[in-house]
Amino acid sequence: MTKPTVVVLDYGSGNIHSAAKAAERAGAIVEVTAERDRVLAADGLIVPGVGAFEAVMTQLNAVNGGALIEKRLIANKPVLGICVAMQVLFEHGVERGNDVPGLGEWPGVVELLKAPILPHVGWNTVEPEVGSALFAGVEAERFYFVHSYGAQHWTLDPQPPFVRPILTWADHGGRFLAAVENGPLSATQFHPEKSGGPGIRLLANWLETLKDRA
Repeated sequence: MTKPTVVVLDYGSGNIHSAAKAAERAGAIVEVTAERDRVLAADGLIVPGVGAFEAVMTQLNAVNGGALIEKRLIANKPVLGICVAMQVLFEHGVERGNDVPGLGEWPGVVELLKAPILPHVGWNTVEPEVGSALFAGVEAERFYFVHSYGAQHWTLDPQPPFVRPILTWADHGGRFLAAVENGPLSATQFHPEKSGGPGIRLLANWLETLKDRA
């Protein structure tokens, strides 16, 4: 069976190559690029993210990343955001009093977690909803988080015939979104590429979903 092709978006994020290696281990043919035609042609697009919300938005805008993501979603072609690249999918993020517009794919705000110890660094369990494709077979596993901010509320509740997104929650001083599966757009707040075997399995599960949209 032909392996799916995946582009890891090359926009200056520090963990691009570790994400690429993890996707290869999960079974993909991987290219690291920001070249428009390659990004749009790939079976799947992974957008990693580390650092601050505003810095990631600046880097994405420099390579026209928001428009590339939007074009893929319009064409029903899968995108997976990781860590801060999940956060910037929301309408805006507030860091140290600075309110920065995001990509606006989902309504809501990314804010400082309500936890006594920050950043939230290390392994944590997650609570996927029934029917999750990403977490099939790894529902009880731990995943590796490194963050101080997150989306703590979900307000998008589409009515039939539109399908409700599948939400996965975690807890660190309060509940926050650990992952979202919303049609062709998925994202994780944790780092699957740093989560050992469970992270590779999750990426392999995501690769399986590419076949349904080929």
